[in-house]
Formats: sequence, C-alpha cells, structure tokens
Amino acid sequence: MPRQLIAGNWKMNGLSMAATRLAGAIRAAVTAAPPPCDLLICPPFTLVGRLAHVMLGSGVAVGAQDCHAKPAGAHTGDVSAAMLKDAGATAVILGHSERRAGHGETDGQVRAKAEAALAAGLAPIVCVGETLAEREAGRQEEVVAAQLAGSLPDGFAAAGVVAYEPVWAIGTGITPTEADIAAMHAMIRRLLGERFGAPGGRVAILYGGSVKPSNAAGILALPEVGGALVGGASLVAEDFLAIAAAAQP
Repeated sequence: MPRQLIAGNWKMNGLSMAATRLAGAIRAAVTAAPPPCDLLICPPFTLVGRLAHVMLGSGVAVGAQDCHAKPAGAHTGDVSAAMLKDAGATAVILGHSERRAGHGETDGQVRAKAEAALAAGLAPIVCVGETLAEREAGRQEEVVAAQLAGSLPDGFAAAGVVAYEPVWAIGTGITPTEADIAAMHAMIRRLLGERFGAPGGRVAILYGGSVKPSNAAGILALPEVGGALVGGASLVAEDFLAIAAAAQP
C-alpha cells in the first residue's frame, strides 16, 4: 500500500499574506523533519497557483476544492480541472458534503467532475458520508454505498481517493468511535474491490471529520484508513504537522 495521505481542506479561508505564512511554516517543518506520510494542502482557488509555487520542491502537494465537469466554455464563475492542473494542482476534492448540501450537487454531478479530474491528470478525492439522521436510522452503510456507486466513474481506481466523512462529525468536534470508522472503511474497501477488482484494493480511503492531534494516532492506526482529510486543524501549522507525525509509516 502507498504511504498514508494527510490532506488539508482549507475551505473558504485564507488571504494571500496569511496563507503564504502558513504554507511557508509547513514547508519549513517538513524540510527539517519529513513526516512519515504524503502531504496535500487544498486552499481556495485564488491561492492554488501561489501556494503551488511556495511548495515547489518541498514534497508537499497542492490541490483544490472543486472543479467543473467541462474542460472549458460558457460557465461563468467556474474553474475547470485543466485550469487547476495548469495552476500547479495535483488533486481536487469533490463531492464534499458542504458542496452536496450547499450547492445541491448530486452523485451524477460528482461523477462527471471526477471524470474531468482524471482526464486532466488530477487525482479526484471523492467524499462520501451519512448525516446524523441517516446514522440514527441505521442507514449509514446504505447511504455510503449508494454514494460510492453513483459518484465514482469507471477508471477511478487508477488515481482516485475516497474520503469517508460522516456529515455529523465535520466541524463539530465529535468523531465516531474507532469501531464505527473501521467498520465503514472495511465496507468501502469491500465495495471498491467488487467494483474495480485488484486496483480497488489500492485506493486510499481517508477518514475526515473533526480529526485533530489528540485523536489522529488512533484513527490512522485503524485497518483500511489510508490517511485523513483534515478541516479546521489544517489551518494551524502545528496541528496539521502533529496529525502528519501520527501517520503510520
């Protein structure tokens, strides 16, 4: 299996000066003491090119948080996967619950965006996860299985990453039990194997949802956890680096 991936989702945070300082602090730390994992930061669109330049040669990759399904055209306000690649991105987060809820994105739209990302040479990080109501109703596996089936295109296993993020744990400070995380990751791995065969066994499955230095080691040690998608803690260099340091070598 590849090294674990610790990805930071900066969401709609970061102006040029502060973001450059944050990226510079991360770069300096990993240069002095390389972590036992791969690192990716995903800032807002406005910062992708700048931070790709800051991180050049550091081993820290830069990604984005969304892309359009089309490579170009009359889509005011949108950004294509090819544009992100041109700016220096290597990956793109797709189907995050905040996009699904706030922008009404469907599984089909996420799938089309993932296809566009693959075509442009980006690694699509496709997010799946259940709401609190769905978990309380015992439907979490049904919901996640449906999202996987609808959101992952053929060929996804060649470069794609799955991120399991229970919606009720994002930004709340609440995390599922380690047993719950392990059970969902095991199901996702099984479904990836059934869909993609042997390549499905190599797709990284990240966990996301209130990951912080205090719980990272336990989560990252679980079977089939291939890394973490980190929200708020990725905006604090010390916290992000502490999570990275907890990765399994």
